[in-house]
Amino acid sequence: MSEARERRPGPPRGKHRPHKKPKGIALDGWLIIDKPTGVGSTDVVTLCKRGFNAQKCGHGGTLDPLATGVLPIAFGAATKTVPYVMDGTKTYRFTLKFGEARDSDDADGKVIATSDVRPDDATIRAALPQFIGDIMQVPPIFSAIKVAGERAYDLARAGEIPEMAPRPARVDRFELIERPDADTALFFVESGKGVYMRSLARDIARACGAVGHIVALRRMRVGPFHEKDAVALDKIAVSGDTPPPSPALLLPVTTALADIPALALTEAEAARLSYGQHIPLVEFMGRVPREANPDGGLARAMVGGRLMGLARLEEGLLKPERWLGQGGS
Repeated sequence: MSEARERRPGPPRGKHRPHKKPKGIALDGWLIIDKPTGVGSTDVVTLCKRGFNAQKCGHGGTLDPLATGVLPIAFGAATKTVPYVMDGTKTYRFTLKFGEARDSDDADGKVIATSDVRPDDATIRAALPQFIGDIMQVPPIFSAIKVAGERAYDLARAGEIPEMAPRPARVDRFELIERPDADTALFFVESGKGVYMRSLARDIARACGAVGHIVALRRMRVGPFHEKDAVALDKIAVSGDTPPPSPALLLPVTTALADIPALALTEAEAARLSYGQHIPLVEFMGRVPREANPDGGLARAMVGGRLMGLARLEEGLLKPERWLGQGGS
């Protein structure tokens, strides 16, 4: 006769077990890292998450391992605002070396072509206007863009040459600022989202009848975040007896949205938007900021000093775009 086994009570059928509490500390805000060369953006995220023992962490705009400069790191609720940071204005300095084309379009790649042409300053400046404004740009083959469902850099590393289609890009400034010698040229760029500096370097060299690649790249601004806001990575990395970094280093979540005009709402208007309702813009006569674009522009929805979310001005209506709850920090 078999012995009956006692069953431990489990969750009712059809109901999921409760989610485990996330590990780490719940932190909200932005940390601006001055990324050193030789480390990838995801590696920086890992170091920051570990250093602060944070629950949730991500970055606002990838920098190549060769590149240095401003890398915004989002914690907690700030991750909801990453797309708006990535849409912001970015500024760069890069050094182009003439004479060699590389498969990665930077100094980390293999040489694929050479040229003895060294364009003078006048030739370079004459070529710059064609790369300013709304342009079409072919991304580097070593990029995260998907080609036939695969990352381009995975195909390139496997020895395949992915077919990279031209993509729209916006470049607002592209200036030659220094010629250290005949082989190199230093440029300043102000651009929008998704512009590849490696492609700009490759293409300006070609436009001058030469070949070239980036040997140094520094990002100085991403949206509202500037070099002056940046913290050295070694102040965040924790090892041995090093004390953890202070959460006081984090900037408020709202800092990421500082470039977006603010629109004052009443509690009732904010509630309507939080329910997904659209409100005619005529109800905000005299309150819509002058710099807000009525044809698809964004506004920060503010109740007093509290950020409630983002709303879009479109078709004569104010529409909720991204709601942050009971007021962001």
